[in-house]
Amino acid sequence: MELFNVYPLVNITPVKALGAKLWDDKGQEYLDFYGGHAVISIGHSHPHYVQRLTEQLQNIGFYSNSVQIPIQAQLAQKLGQVSGYEDFSLFLCNSGAEANENALKLASFHTGKKRVLAFKGAFHGRTSGAVAATDNPKIVAPFNADHAISFVEYDLAAVEQVLQGGDVCAAIIEPIQGVGGIIMPSDEFLTGLAALCKQYGALLIADEVQSGYGRSGKFFAHQHTGIRPDVISVAKGMGNGFPIGGILIAPELKASYGLLGTTFGGNHLACAAALAVLEVIEQEDLLNHAAELGHYLRSELEANAGAEEIRGRGLMVGIKYDFPIKDVRDKLLSDFHIFVGNASDPTVLRLLPPLNITREEVDRFLQALYAIIPVEVKK
Repeated sequence: MELFNVYPLVNITPVKALGAKLWDDKGQEYLDFYGGHAVISIGHSHPHYVQRLTEQLQNIGFYSNSVQIPIQAQLAQKLGQVSGYEDFSLFLCNSGAEANENALKLASFHTGKKRVLAFKGAFHGRTSGAVAATDNPKIVAPFNADHAISFVEYDLAAVEQVLQGGDVCAAIIEPIQGVGGIIMPSDEFLTGLAALCKQYGALLIADEVQSGYGRSGKFFAHQHTGIRPDVISVAKGMGNGFPIGGILIAPELKASYGLLGTTFGGNHLACAAALAVLEVIEQEDLLNHAAELGHYLRSELEANAGAEEIRGRGLMVGIKYDFPIKDVRDKLLSDFHIFVGNASDPTVLRLLPPLNITREEVDRFLQALYAIIPVEVKK
């Protein structure tokens, strides 16, 4: 049997990782400025993370959600404390797509409606409802295409027009679009969206799968605006590489047996990984670190990168040029051994380094970028 070939792969085989560095099977060192799609939040193989998982595995790694699993409650309490959402409830699952799928399902259960309001450029995952709410027809199979989805621009008049139809269960939005190219709706738009959702009885779902867990310099990117969503989806940086996701649920939404469910969600090992991440974020003050180092990174790029626009907050950064960045990305990897990302917009270079990246490592990336970009761009 062979693997189902759905990913284009670079010819590199990482075998070891520590902090923001990777080593391949030939001993070559790489700087990780992409974190495996924003997954590596506290650095590869962080000692506290390794210890937490090792100790948990030596006791029990898994049992189903039919028994008491106290570490789930510990995680919920810690996540509420660190994120500022102590009055919310937590449903645990396994991935960002599954988190968004459950968020949409919960909104539909709660409101009795089925239409979802989503936004141009959105990416919410590849499960049935999440992929239907993703603005990429190439990955939406006919089986997924019958969901009631309305895509709009960041335009409050367009939002209200859809909401006036009376059949919208939820608006789902990324406070910072990741795959879309580090696109940020304005703070005023997010505030207006929250008000309109409340006015028309639709839930507001903040997809923080990529922008959450300190990536923006606050625990959640929407916290830069002061809004309070009804449901918040999380994953990626939540487990620092261990598969885990979840939704934070406002107290107005009530649980019932069988409403949502999962076999693997909230297993002992996943919760240990997620607790380790939160503990390191607190102990190493990574929210402030991401905010400060992100400001330094963006300021340097604005001054010296010759880009059309520097986007993002914290350590979620997009560099937009007026030409495709594929060659720049390839040279960063082949000539300077630095992993970076791209976006659905081929002119945007996407940066998602671990939150504990150092100033020296940031400078190493900057020097490599400046050595690659065309001279006429820098002028």
